[in-house]
Amino acid sequence: MTHDTLAVPAPRDGAESSARWWRDAVIYQVYVRSFADSDGDGVGDLPGVRSRLPYLAALGVDALWLTPFYVSPMADFGYDVADYRDVDPLFGTLDDARALVADAHGHGLRVIVDVVPNHTSDRHAWFRAALAAEPGSPERARYVFRDGRGPDGAEPPNDWESVFGGPAWTRVPDGQWYLHLFAAEQPDLDWENPEVHAEFEGILKFWLDLGVDGFRIDVAHGMAKAPGLPDVGHPNQVEMLGTAVLPYFDQDPVHDIHRAWRRLLDTYDGERVAVAEAWAPTPERLAAYTRPDELHQAFNFHYLSAPWDAAEMRAVVDESLRTAAAVGAPATWVLSNHDVKRHVTRYGGGETGLARARAAALLTLALPGSAYVYQGEELGLPEVLDLPEEFLQDPQRLRGEGQGRDGCRVPLPWAGDEPPFGFGTGAATWLPIPPAWRSLTVAAQEADPDSMLALYRDALRVRREHPALGDGRLRWLDGPDDTLAFVRDAPGGGAVGCAVNMSGRTLRVPARGTPLLASGPVQIGDEGADLPPNTALWWEIEER
Repeated sequence: MTHDTLAVPAPRDGAESSARWWRDAVIYQVYVRSFADSDGDGVGDLPGVRSRLPYLAALGVDALWLTPFYVSPMADFGYDVADYRDVDPLFGTLDDARALVADAHGHGLRVIVDVVPNHTSDRHAWFRAALAAEPGSPERARYVFRDGRGPDGAEPPNDWESVFGGPAWTRVPDGQWYLHLFAAEQPDLDWENPEVHAEFEGILKFWLDLGVDGFRIDVAHGMAKAPGLPDVGHPNQVEMLGTAVLPYFDQDPVHDIHRAWRRLLDTYDGERVAVAEAWAPTPERLAAYTRPDELHQAFNFHYLSAPWDAAEMRAVVDESLRTAAAVGAPATWVLSNHDVKRHVTRYGGGETGLARARAAALLTLALPGSAYVYQGEELGLPEVLDLPEEFLQDPQRLRGEGQGRDGCRVPLPWAGDEPPFGFGTGAATWLPIPPAWRSLTVAAQEADPDSMLALYRDALRVRREHPALGDGRLRWLDGPDDTLAFVRDAPGGGAVGCAVNMSGRTLRVPARGTPLLASGPVQIGDEGADLPPNTALWWEIEER
């Protein structure tokens, strides 16, 4: 394969662009219950996160994104919110949240928090009031209640299916049904109701006034449903998510909600941002969420799901850059998160998976735009595939959707030779940490200059220091089959090259310059670099 030379224009240039921190930020995802435990109960919490802020600052990231810590019965680990303006006692207090935001800012870190607008918990005061009220009441109008089909209304109102499996409807004692696109404990709000809009504007203002720098919007493609709630007419709808048009996801009116939120964010100083967790059937429809008057970023799930294959990865990168540039947004790059199998394991596991993950880190951090790091990927953590049955709690698994997401949510190992590896003062953790992770702890890797942690710290330092990296342009270089090679040009001159060998054999790539960083041993000479299998290289290109 020969790589055609391609220039992808930066959508925005100049001083205005440099002020927009989110265009090239590296954002670290903190899965709160698995990051650090301050009180010995085996569950991570906000004071635990606060105690580890120096670690995140030393790692070199720009911001942290906190998963939900609001009051919740935890039917879906906090994505079922009972009170959006308070902290669940499991995670601390509202004062802990204030202190965490203030300390993060003191370390030069911005803070993004989750907001969950598609649904509430069934324990939310609004839903309790809806159950106590009559059909057709104002209380029920906040949610999607409908009469059933059939002569006695005993059949669901339509054929919609829950993302977690089974029907998306549950019947209440008076005979009506309510919609829940996720668990039955997560009833969908009715966003055609002005009261819902006003409530969430108040929620956003509450956290913005507390000092957060933005929001990750859960199910940002939800909220708006097709008029009349028509049938899908297809079984196994979960297989259609993100690939086909559905009457309950990615409906055009959802963009009106995001435009209103953008107007609100723009009234605050400091470039407050919103990031969409959105699935859409085409890259163009996904890019619509990041038009100039809507959200700032959208997660790039196409990149996350791309296989370890140079041609397919190149196609995803090209398409991502093209569609993002078309609406003036930065591309985003993410390898793992709390909902998918960790990429060390997805890339083959063992030494092969680890080598590919190291190379993927350099590829990701060299691409134009913003990058997300899921806690523990900087340690090279694999998916835990053999958790004891009694610990498995994910509602997705409990509803028959595969093995669930527990394996990517195992608590972080910080130090020591035995579990719980400094996660907290208690003897146990909510999910058990494998004893084999003793070599993967932060303390063990800090003592090893060749560790994954050292690679991430070095890459983030170079990325921050070199003007060619972050937001900007990309030029592809010609190279052998099974490789990717490109150049990032600095606005004022100079450049950084990146090459990745995705094959099983050593290949020569067009790297000529001063080596900056490599994911493994590399030989570089006047004719290029001999890149071993599953290895990536950064090099500096001097001005001529």
